[in-house]
Amino acid sequence: MKVLALVPDAFGGDGGIARFSRDLLGAIAAMPHVERVDVLCRHAPRTTEALPPKVTQAAVAGGRTGYALRALARSTTGRYHVVVCGHLHLAPVAAAAAALARAPLWVQLHGIESWPRPGPLRARAVEHATLVTAVSRYTRRRFLEWAKLDPGRVRVLPNTVEARFTPGPKRAELAERLGLGGKRTLLTVGRLAAAERYKGHERVIRALPQLAPDICYLVVGDGDDRVRLEALAREQGVAARVVFAGSVPHDDLPEFYRLADAFVMPSSGEGFGIVYLEAAACALPVLGSSEAGATDALADGAIGAFAPADAVGLVEALGTVLGRAPSDPRRVARFGRDRFARHVGGLLGALA
Repeated sequence: MKVLALVPDAFGGDGGIARFSRDLLGAIAAMPHVERVDVLCRHAPRTTEALPPKVTQAAVAGGRTGYALRALARSTTGRYHVVVCGHLHLAPVAAAAAALARAPLWVQLHGIESWPRPGPLRARAVEHATLVTAVSRYTRRRFLEWAKLDPGRVRVLPNTVEARFTPGPKRAELAERLGLGGKRTLLTVGRLAAAERYKGHERVIRALPQLAPDICYLVVGDGDDRVRLEALAREQGVAARVVFAGSVPHDDLPEFYRLADAFVMPSSGEGFGIVYLEAAACALPVLGSSEAGATDALADGAIGAFAPADAVGLVEALGTVLGRAPSDPRRVARFGRDRFARHVGGLLGALA
């Protein structure tokens, strides 16, 4: 079997979508009946990252039109058996590529991009898919509210967590460098994007003045909303207690999780929330959200607690989570790589 994958980014890219794409494509390539997985990236830079066996990746220059032309040309010459579309925004070109290749189309949904009905071109394209997978039950339900598609063709494929996210000691040198030595630390990992204010950084900063003065807030991630959040911390009088660490290489993330005493992200718009799993796998108590797809990542409360929607309740919950026992990493096993690979194998086998 030969697979053509059209994705925003994958190997060498940053963020949850790139990581999901790497996990999915790596699992597909590991199937014994798969001969080759050719990946065309819309945004990712060329990478020196080692690719899994049987995977090739090309970053396509030339903008949207150049990408579409490259994908369509590849679909007519590669003799592909399956076309995988890694994001709803790429569904029109992926549907055209699948039609040219006379191959079934598999579309992956990540969250907020698929909740409202998109424009007619994207809607018609995804409705031609043979298989649609969504990272959470919530995203599947929201998609089916507008999609004219047999519900049996829409499945849930949750994120998976890497085995290197494990409990471990705090690095004293790193804690001192960030000014966290001797402090109780709340942590959030996520983009600081104006379009993603639903993640809840602002709510935590506003709650901080009402928490004990030895409690600090470590923010890992960067984006165009950082300046506003830094100004908010100054306005609230907690600038010295909020540490903006900026972007952190993915390989270094476990060390930052281990610095914290609890992970908090009261997000109202997560398609899933892989960071909840990473934190729990590192044994951190987790405070998440009962809204949107986060309930799947928190296993309906088995992996983490739900933050109240009101400000007063959030202050209490933030104080409480610091006193909770460490999470049991074994609870994250349901999202392990082996189970994810079996799930992908079953979906690919049924699709073929």
